[in-house]
Amino acid sequence: MAAVFITRTVPGDAAERLRDRGHTVTVWHGEAPPPADALAAALAANDAALTMVADRISAAMLEAASRMRIVANMAVGYDNIDPAAAASVGVWVSNTPGVLAETTADFAWALLMAAARNIVASDRDTRAGGWKTWSPTAFLGPDVHGATLGIVGLGEIGQAMARRAAGFGMRVLSTSRSRKPDVEASLGCEHASLDDLLRASDFVSLHTPLTAETRRLIGSRELSLMKRSAILVNTSRGPVADQEALVEALRSGTIAGAALDVTDPEPLPVDHALFSFANVIITPHIASASFATRSRMASMAAGNILAVLEGREPPNAVNRPAAPRGLT
Repeated sequence: MAAVFITRTVPGDAAERLRDRGHTVTVWHGEAPPPADALAAALAANDAALTMVADRISAAMLEAASRMRIVANMAVGYDNIDPAAAASVGVWVSNTPGVLAETTADFAWALLMAAARNIVASDRDTRAGGWKTWSPTAFLGPDVHGATLGIVGLGEIGQAMARRAAGFGMRVLSTSRSRKPDVEASLGCEHASLDDLLRASDFVSLHTPLTAETRRLIGSRELSLMKRSAILVNTSRGPVADQEALVEALRSGTIAGAALDVTDPEPLPVDHALFSFANVIITPHIASASFATRSRMASMAAGNILAVLEGREPPNAVNRPAAPRGLT
């Protein structure tokens, strides 16, 4: 039987599924991710790992982990691992697609609504004793219904956002790495270039994976194209938006606000300038954090591990080793 390392306590029955097949499971119980040296040692001592987006797994770690057969990332994104480097040493990398789109879109929509209607700012003010009387001018914000939503990245989560926007009678603009005319038509999305989308949108929601091409996709130039009344929502990855450029855009009033579930780095230092803006909402990367969704993600990651340990290709592989370890 094999040894499996899980880099954090996960909800649901993932660990039990692995143990029920006779495998030894070790769980890192710290609140923070395993430090790099502990992670490297665990990878070297185990046959499989169930990892999180916060676990940075280098090529050197994979090369030294001669027993490791699969790194099963409990996320859709896998920018914390180099799949090509893993493949070169025979290690599978897998992800958990198709189970978190609706939950993540729910949260992205919640951020959009909260930012538009000043929910967080007004709550803070109320708790601080600021509510003295009803005011016709307090915490005014833009309407969401009938506004224009720009979706950057029309994958599963972007599509789920478009469906929510339809219920609010919004005009939806979308841009993505590859055109999806049938999807755009079914959702009522208008395809636009990124620049045109930024110019026309009242809300811009980022749903693109982090790649070399999308790193700092939204920088100073792009922010300058946005309406001064526009709000940026990011539930993709922190580095998709140039954070320092965002600070300057907020400081100068180039845009009206931002709602961020992801930052660069994570966690964001509490003295970072972004925390100084009342018109910015920052949450700790919890867009997929429902009991049901996180449990399904963990179970899917465990299923990918079991497939490899039983000599099969993982259902959700994101790489394809030429000489995979343990595949009969």
